[in-house]
Amino acid sequence: MRLTLALFAPVLALMVAPGLNPPATAALDRPQPRLPVQTIAIDTPHGPVSLTVEMAITGRQQEQGLMYRRQMDADCGMLFVFPNPTQITFWMKNTYLPLDMLFIRADGTVSSIAAHTKPRTLDPVPSAEPVKAVLELNAGRAKALGIEEGAKVRASIFTERR
Repeated sequence: MRLTLALFAPVLALMVAPGLNPPATAALDRPQPRLPVQTIAIDTPHGPVSLTVEMAITGRQQEQGLMYRRQMDADCGMLFVFPNPTQITFWMKNTYLPLDMLFIRADGTVSSIAAHTKPRTLDPVPSAEPVKAVLELNAGRAKALGIEEGAKVRASIFTERR
């Protein structure tokens, strides 16, 4: 999974530059080690659901994301966290799993959901507005769990706005 932000453009340009040191690109050709995990809860009309998510916090972790992974447990996901709300676009060039992407505001509410994203493509998957985080789940899980736009995600990274 790769995401586009203005600050990553120079890094991405270097990745495709001729003569790039092969060991640097080899690290991107396989799944990254598992990231730190956190249990989060999402409020649904049927009650809260708990998910175990890997936390992608750094630019390197976010750039790698779920690329090259062939499976993910049903109640697991990856949570991409940004320092400030950001208009973000993802694509799935080297991601083999079809995913649901939940774009989450700073207060923890789901802004929008991109369901069943197409794997292995450069088709953009943008947020509808600036978001604090993006939660990736296996395709179809958001609907199966009853997660809808406006649902509240409960995790330590979200703050209540009053």
